[in-house]
Amino acid sequence: MSMRERITKLAPARGSGLQPDDLRRLQQRVEHLEALVEGLQDAIHRDSTRHEDRMSELERRIEPEILAKALSDDARRRGL
Repeated sequence: MSMRERITKLAPARGSGLQPDDLRRLQQRVEHLEALVEGLQDAIHRDSTRHEDRMSELERRIEPEILAKALSDDARRRGL
């Protein structure tokens, strides 16, 4: 159940005296907060994916065969 549905359901039951305008403003604020949370979740997911990709690339680069070849190529270039 969304926060908006909870507010709508609880407000009249408590007899809090919320006017329709008050309820509308609360619903707008909740919708705004939900949008912010969704944006934050998306940003965290993108950042996590980017870090996972970077770690995978680093792991691939330090695999023994690839690292040995890179060191050997470097040694040849330097004339060692």
